[in-house]
Amino acid sequence: MYTKYFGFNEKPFTLTPNPRFVYLSKNHKEAFAHLLYGINNHYGFIELIGEVGTGKTTVLRTLLNQLNEDSYRSALIFNPCLTGVELLRSINHEFGLNSASEYANELLGELNGFLLRENKKGIIVVLVIDEAQNLSSGILEQLRLISNLETEDDKLIQIVLAGQPELSTLLELPGLRQLKQRIAVRYRLGSMSIDETRFYIRHRMAVAGETGGVSFSKAAVTLIHLYSRGLPRLINNLCDRTLLIGYGDERRHITAGITIQAIMEIMNIRRGKRFSLALAAGTIILVLVSVAFIMTSHYVRAYGAAAGSASIEKTKESIK
Repeated sequence: MYTKYFGFNEKPFTLTPNPRFVYLSKNHKEAFAHLLYGINNHYGFIELIGEVGTGKTTVLRTLLNQLNEDSYRSALIFNPCLTGVELLRSINHEFGLNSASEYANELLGELNGFLLRENKKGIIVVLVIDEAQNLSSGILEQLRLISNLETEDDKLIQIVLAGQPELSTLLELPGLRQLKQRIAVRYRLGSMSIDETRFYIRHRMAVAGETGGVSFSKAAVTLIHLYSRGLPRLINNLCDRTLLIGYGDERRHITAGITIQAIMEIMNIRRGKRFSLALAAGTIILVLVSVAFIMTSHYVRAYGAAAGSASIEKTKESIK
């Protein structure tokens, strides 16, 4: 609707992932570096944790795009609500193997043969499980058994478990302690800073081909950051709404007032005769500042990554 008015070739703040719009913040680059470090060093299990909307899928897609077919074979499982046999069949299917059998031992034997062949060729096999917090303890145990496929001195498959914080809670179950002990590299994906939020907004508009002179005031960006807590998905949602309001008002400069109006619409706050805009704005800002303080305290306490920080720094340098 507003794309022509603002001079965009396409909507810049869609919620669907598009690799052309990828923006890697400091946290995203660190997450990517940890995953690549764990894979290349054959650690077996790597864990990526992040709240809803932090950009886990963006990191995973970036990783898979970087794993060239000359050195890696990769598979992505994004519907982990499966039985043990269904999971094995899905894995085999993704690697182009026989997946017709209904017996786990046959499917596992097929997978083992494939892994041994790839290992002899010097190929690293990577299995990525997205939304892993939805896995049952039985399926996680099945993954541990898959990780047992190894030679005398090497892991035959590298498994990335990516999910929401509930995954960490799940791995605390006593029955999964063997699996938890095998996770050598961990990273908790945090939110973007206010500067990164500003760069993110500019980046997406530039990729969308903006030529209409649209801009966001510093106060608007601050409100967007406070509301979204630096989460890309929420930034997209709010920015899309602000541009829609700006289009309706024929304004190309997104101000704090427009942003507050957009937040009110998203939060379904109706401004009646007795509910002034100033009071609404004050209430929203107070709520946002409180949420920002809570989230900051949470991430200060949250753990970062695990092993090999020096090697990881080198990996980060290589992807800049």
